[in-house]
Amino acid sequence: MAVKMRLQRHGSKKRPFYFIVVADGRSPRDGKFIQKLGTYNPLTVPATVQIDRQKALDWLHKGAQPTDTVRRILSFKGVLFLKHLLRGVGLGLFDEAVAMQKFTAWSAEHDAHIAKRQGAHKKARTDSRNQPVVRKVADVPVAAAEAAPAETPSTEETKAAE
Repeated sequence: MAVKMRLQRHGSKKRPFYFIVVADGRSPRDGKFIQKLGTYNPLTVPATVQIDRQKALDWLHKGAQPTDTVRRILSFKGVLFLKHLLRGVGLGLFDEAVAMQKFTAWSAEHDAHIAKRQGAHKKARTDSRNQPVVRKVADVPVAAAEAAPAETPSTEETKAAE
């Protein structure tokens, strides 16, 4: 049985919300699944991801294959980096304490980067809301615009001519 880690769509039309699940590869997208690992909301900036790292790591060690999108989500949350570090522990390159220290340092740096991106996005949104609306005036030369009304007779002149 091929086990996949994939997204299961929920939410209404044009408002997607996903569960990250482990399912048999033959089951339908929104069908039966083995275990729910977390959620993914792509509508927020940056996208909101809640995932149980330990469950995801266990399923990766068991051989579950993530889809491309789930692989990017796992990479974003550090699950694949943690798997990489634990492989180094298994090969005897360093001990588990060093691996957890490296992961903690990466996680702190990553969280700071995400907070910076969120702050920049919020600032850009508030700045764009406070900008006055500037409308572009038609590209008509001023001299031609002033001369045009003088050449056309006024309504009083046309009545007098009749």
